[in-house]
Amino acid sequence: MSSIPKFASAKDAAEILTGMLDRLGSGEVAVVRNPSYIYAPLELYPLPPKVLQPLQKLSGVVKDMDGTTTTTEPLCLHSLEWMVRQVTGRTDPAEWRGLDPVKDYPHIIGNSTTKHVEYLITTYQKHLRPVSCLKAYIVAAAWTLSQGRDEGRRREVVANIPALGLEDLTENPDFRAAARSKTYDVAGFDGMADRLAPRLLPKFKIAGLTDQVRAAVDIYYMRYHVILGDIADGRGARRAEEVLGSPDAHLIEPMPGVGVFLAAIKGWLGEDLALFHEMLAAHIVAKSPATSEKDLAPLRPRLRALGRYLEAHPIPVAVVTSSIAYEANIVLGEVFSILRRQVADWKIANEKKDRILPRFESPRVLYDAVITASDSSEIRLKPHRDLYSIALHTMGVSKEDFSSVIGFEDSESGVIAIRAAGVGLSVGVPFADTAGHDLSAAAYVLHGQVPEAILTRNLFLDPAVLKPFE
Repeated sequence: MSSIPKFASAKDAAEILTGMLDRLGSGEVAVVRNPSYIYAPLELYPLPPKVLQPLQKLSGVVKDMDGTTTTTEPLCLHSLEWMVRQVTGRTDPAEWRGLDPVKDYPHIIGNSTTKHVEYLITTYQKHLRPVSCLKAYIVAAAWTLSQGRDEGRRREVVANIPALGLEDLTENPDFRAAARSKTYDVAGFDGMADRLAPRLLPKFKIAGLTDQVRAAVDIYYMRYHVILGDIADGRGARRAEEVLGSPDAHLIEPMPGVGVFLAAIKGWLGEDLALFHEMLAAHIVAKSPATSEKDLAPLRPRLRALGRYLEAHPIPVAVVTSSIAYEANIVLGEVFSILRRQVADWKIANEKKDRILPRFESPRVLYDAVITASDSSEIRLKPHRDLYSIALHTMGVSKEDFSSVIGFEDSESGVIAIRAAGVGLSVGVPFADTAGHDLSAAAYVLHGQVPEAILTRNLFLDPAVLKPFE
């Protein structure tokens, strides 16, 4: 590698790429599109061979957050649809039914927020109304500066206001008052935007895609963070009824089997993992009606052996998300609050339960790495490899052990990002909102999600490895 030049002609670069693929034993390359404002439209990532043989050891687990660990995708989708309604002025469902799950969802789950918004603005661009977009932007900017709890978001809005030609906005007394307000007066903010928009519209730089996306991202984040803030403040039931149609539903809760999975791979359950056979089996059967609980009954002894193996060989685990740290902290905090209640109800010995419960006190206590978009950059999120590469390095997993790491993702961009980071055992665990994603980059696709990986796949460990623990 030391002989490779720092600069090369196009012809030499092609030879360098071919040689690198040969050395890595890679037969595939991921072609990843960059946001529209980046000079190079594409990045190329050599992909490791898919790991399809049973593992002789397990060196680590990396796991996505939204849609894989938690059920936050409906909130993200709601906020994206809300953003489109704001910039197009089509707030009445009778005028526009909303996002198309078949056409739109594969493009707005799993990537960076910028890529999601870029797709939606491109798709619905003919409906964009500059005056509607401007009014929504004024409100979003004022809300972010006055109510927003993430300092990074406030910095971006401060930078975006002049970039969008709205320098005069920050000198306006009405806007300045709103931006310093301690409360969010919806009618007052909307009225302020209605008054300011006609004068600012000629200066509003919204002709190009980059600036349209710049404005739309800030509008999206306002809605998402308004609801996240309500959840953090204990007002999630009202928002759940608004978004999901039921106050009994939860915008944020763990995906099935997550608590058992985390406790098991950290070695805390031991042979008691077998006590969760019925729960794991029930989820698999619900996702695959052709499988019955009777079919899965013989797997209970192997589940006990898997728990004993993990007790002897606890595994480092990381959660990886394209959400910024502020969002991830709220989401994971809510998830762990529910997980603690679940652990309290587990049918295991009280002594063991008392040891496990404190370890679910905080995500930062349990996980060996919590990697968010704040650890990288908006332009380097999934399907780029960066977040997963950071996670592997933070966990202390060496390149030599990447072939014995499992990566779980529910989206197309996620399974690609895991492979691009060098992990051949990229596992797709789709759910309803990602059912239309192309998961062909994954080594396995498990519709029974994490419970299937535990119960029927032994976490992909060779049965011979578990034999001494039976």
